[in-house]
Amino acid sequence: MVSGIMETKDLSYSYKEKKVLDSISLNVGKGEILGILGPNGCGKSTLLKNLNRNLTPEHGCVLVEDDDISGMKKKDIAKKVAVVPQSNEIRFAFTVKEIVEMGRMPFQESLRGPTSEDERIVAEAMEQTGITAMADRHINTMSGGERQRVIIARAIAQTPDIMLMDEPTLHLDINMQFEVLDLVKELSAKRNLTVVIVSHDLPMVARYCDRMILIHDHNIFAMGKPEDILTEENMRTVFNIDARFEKDERGVNTVRLFGSCRKRT
Repeated sequence: MVSGIMETKDLSYSYKEKKVLDSISLNVGKGEILGILGPNGCGKSTLLKNLNRNLTPEHGCVLVEDDDISGMKKKDIAKKVAVVPQSNEIRFAFTVKEIVEMGRMPFQESLRGPTSEDERIVAEAMEQTGITAMADRHINTMSGGERQRVIIARAIAQTPDIMLMDEPTLHLDINMQFEVLDLVKELSAKRNLTVVIVSHDLPMVARYCDRMILIHDHNIFAMGKPEDILTEENMRTVFNIDARFEKDERGVNTVRLFGSCRKRT
C-alpha cells in the first residue's frame, strides 16, 4: 500500500436506491499522478466528487493527511484540494486574471481584497501555465484548450497539495490533450503535487499516470502500475475491448486498441 496524502476507507455511495460505489478503499501517494478509469457510468466522477465532499459518502470516509474531511470546513478543504471540473464553460465575461484570482478566495477574509502575497501567487500560477499574456482577455472568447489552462491556473493558485481532474482532456484537440497533460506532469514534478485524474481515455492516462485504478461493478477491479493492470484480460473485462499495453520506441507507455469485443451474452 502506498503511503498516502489522501485515502478512502470502505467508501460507498448510492443515487436513491442505485448503488454506484461499493466499499472503495484506496490510497494516493504524495506527488504521484493516479488515474481512475472505467467505462461511462461506472462511478468515476461520483468518486471524485466524494473526494472533495461535493458528495457525502453513505458509508466510509475520505481522509486528507489523516483528517476526515467530513469534519472540515469547505474553505479548509479548498486550501488542500483543488478541482479541475469536466466542463470549463464559463458564461460570464470574467477576464483570465479574475478567474485565476478566484483560486485565492479560500485564503481571503471577508470584505478584503487580494494581498500582495495573493497577487504574487496568481502571477506565478499564470506564468507556470503560460497564460500571462492573456491576463486581460475574456475567458468566454477563448478556445477550449486555452480555457483549460486558465482553470488549471486557478487550481494552482489555491496552492493545493492535491488536484482532482475530471476528464481534463474531454473535447480538446489531440495536440491540446498532450499539451494540457504535459503541463500537469510538469507541475506535479515541480511542486510535488498529487494529481488524481478521472478518465476513460486508456492510451492518454497510461502515458501520464504513475498508478491506475480500474473501476468495475461499483468497486476497484485492479490497482497498480499501468503495465501491471492494463492486461489484455483486464481491458476485455472492464471495457469490452481488445487492446494491448505497450511501450513505444522511446519507452513511453501506450495502449494499442484493436477494436470492440463481441457483444456480451
